[in-house]
Amino acid sequence: MRASRMLSILTTLQAKGQVTAPELAEACEVSVRTIYRDIDALAASGVPVYADRGAEGGYRLLDGYRVRLNGLSQSEAEALFLAGLPGPAAALGLDAAMVAAQTKLMAALPAGLRQDAGRMQERFHLDAPGWFGEAEEPKHLRAIAGALLQGTLIKIRYQSWRAEKQRRVAPLGLVLKAGSWYLAGQVDGSVRTYRVARVLDCMVLQDRFDRPADFDLAAYWQAATLRLEAELHPNVATVRLSPFGIKLLDALSQPYVKARTRLEETVDADGWRIARVPVGKTSWHAAAELLRLGPEAEVLEPADLREKMIELTQAMATRYRPSRGPAPTTRKA
Repeated sequence: MRASRMLSILTTLQAKGQVTAPELAEACEVSVRTIYRDIDALAASGVPVYADRGAEGGYRLLDGYRVRLNGLSQSEAEALFLAGLPGPAAALGLDAAMVAAQTKLMAALPAGLRQDAGRMQERFHLDAPGWFGEAEEPKHLRAIAGALLQGTLIKIRYQSWRAEKQRRVAPLGLVLKAGSWYLAGQVDGSVRTYRVARVLDCMVLQDRFDRPADFDLAAYWQAATLRLEAELHPNVATVRLSPFGIKLLDALSQPYVKARTRLEETVDADGWRIARVPVGKTSWHAAAELLRLGPEAEVLEPADLREKMIELTQAMATRYRPSRGPAPTTRKA
């Protein structure tokens, strides 16, 4: 266990350059005192690890010192090969680089781990888009990714659902969600989300920008996703559900709706239960969502949503009612 932890300390120092003892303790899930002992043991064994004193200090390795990868466990080596995503890498123009990196990694692994690591790609595959969906191939994705890595501004012409706009954007991150790429970009001091497929034109500028030191892409995306889902489901409908309707609601609902649906324990004489379900902004959107439940659901409140359900179901019944056909003609004698 200690040998594995000390290797983790070495690789962390090599990757980050300088790391504090509390940061190492958190990463290794041990106390700071344990890290001090491990650092002393590494130094005593000849590893050139040094401490920089002061408020901004920490531990670092002597410049040029490298750690070999022969300390990888079998599961760690397998995980590295599982992390390679050919589709997204190709979309970003990094497919050749990924193949080259995996080749170098394979060469650096001990012979006993090479075969097991290579099997991961034969046995696991990630299909990012949702069912029956296609992965987007945005025209300007590579240009945006290049500006993102270089830290330069871009000028885009963007087609939103309202109108076409032009923006100077500081690209902070790219996110692949269900086969679609999204750009987190800073505009006028605030971070906004752009769907890359809707970027009509993109010009990479020479102007550089200072990336906000406190920007966390994963945290931003999680908050933005929750905010969007809340905006799309701002209202609550009281719905009466059959036992099968409860199963349908659970199977067809988005995670946001499923997590916030409140189902009463009381069962009526017909075996139905009352649920309070987050729904869309307008009665039309809310009705479209609930119509998927068919006759297994009855909207009780609000009144305007119930009226919309009546209106739509009556219109559908009229549409699907069998026609009588043309009246028969009579022949003259």
